[in-house]
Amino acid sequence: MEAPKPAAKKRKLTDKNLPNALLESPEFAADSQMYRDLLEMERRLDWTMTRKRVEVQDALARVIQTTRTLRIFLSHTVSGQAWQQDGAGTGAADGDSGKANPETGEGIPAWTFRVEGRLIEPPNQRSRDRTPSRKLSSLIKSIVVDLDRDTTLYPEGNIVEWIRGPSQPQLDGFTVRRRGDTLTKIRVVIHLEQQPERYKVQPELGNILGLQEETRTGVVQALWNYIKSQGLQDKVDRRAIRADSALRPIFGADSMLFQHLPELVNRFLQPADPIILHYTLNPDIPPPEKPSAWDVEIKLDDTSLKSRMSHVAVQMTAESARDLGKLDDEIALHVQSLHNAHLKRNFLHAFAENPREFIQHWLASQSRDLENVLGSGPSEGATLRQEDLRRSEFFRLPWVEEAVAVQEGLRLAAKAGI
Repeated sequence: MEAPKPAAKKRKLTDKNLPNALLESPEFAADSQMYRDLLEMERRLDWTMTRKRVEVQDALARVIQTTRTLRIFLSHTVSGQAWQQDGAGTGAADGDSGKANPETGEGIPAWTFRVEGRLIEPPNQRSRDRTPSRKLSSLIKSIVVDLDRDTTLYPEGNIVEWIRGPSQPQLDGFTVRRRGDTLTKIRVVIHLEQQPERYKVQPELGNILGLQEETRTGVVQALWNYIKSQGLQDKVDRRAIRADSALRPIFGADSMLFQHLPELVNRFLQPADPIILHYTLNPDIPPPEKPSAWDVEIKLDDTSLKSRMSHVAVQMTAESARDLGKLDDEIALHVQSLHNAHLKRNFLHAFAENPREFIQHWLASQSRDLENVLGSGPSEGATLRQEDLRRSEFFRLPWVEEAVAVQEGLRLAAKAGI
């Protein structure tokens, strides 16, 4: 049993152009021009939208820099201190409640230092544009907590360092717990993770460009702006940059090629200075009710703007695509209907002008088409058609009489054996 053949896929009409004969007709010149103007406007709009979508996608692939405020909180808590034990002992039934327990650590003087941080939301931001808040560990490269304590009394490590790794979980903050009951000065060193990476510009170049800290691209751009403003680009060889009195110590020569500027800039870039915070922890008094706070500006990738731009770059929704496809199909169908109506109009118009001549031409055309379909036309090397042989005027042509005489001569010669 033969398997059923799949249904033939219906061919989709896509041509939206009017036939040339209809466009050239003076009766429809105004309407045809309006339709062509609409098609041209649609092509320009599609081209503009495609170009803008490509530009947005290109912008999304780059870092869109924005300045945000990182608020860092420093706080501490204490436990087992003398003033706490005295307060607990007055309310206890016996005097054993204030004794230290080395196994559990209860009653031993200790303190806990906490570093936390969060990004401050921009003012007047719409709720739908807000993105999930990033945790502190994703905003810094490393953090060092330096405790100013006597190592003979407190042999525990006085320097605590955290360096972000590729597979480490994100953290809201960092906690350092130590034993002790003496005043401790703490220095917190934080290396920020800025996007794009920012560098400290050495004074030799920074004083010329007016920069202290900038991205590598920003320093190269500032140097190029200085070169253009001072007219240092060679007028003959545009690749050469002539050094003035300020740039001559930087270049180390009287001129330099443009492609060597990034390499030159790299020699004057250093890692950016870290954020250094100082905190005093005094276990002899109750800790402050509110933590100490510092605001630090940080350069980040603007994910909120990218989120809004991504709605422009993404493809249209399925519902919109279906609606536009349906409209295109309707336009193509109407164009095809106009084309068919135009053919019918020309057919009937030609028939009304001269019915006899029209019928003859039409029958001849249909006959030739039928011969082509049935394969009954002239074979290879032949020059006559069966339809032509059935016409009486064919045998009245000037060459027919001569052809008959030649053919008859050949017949008679063959019969006589010549």
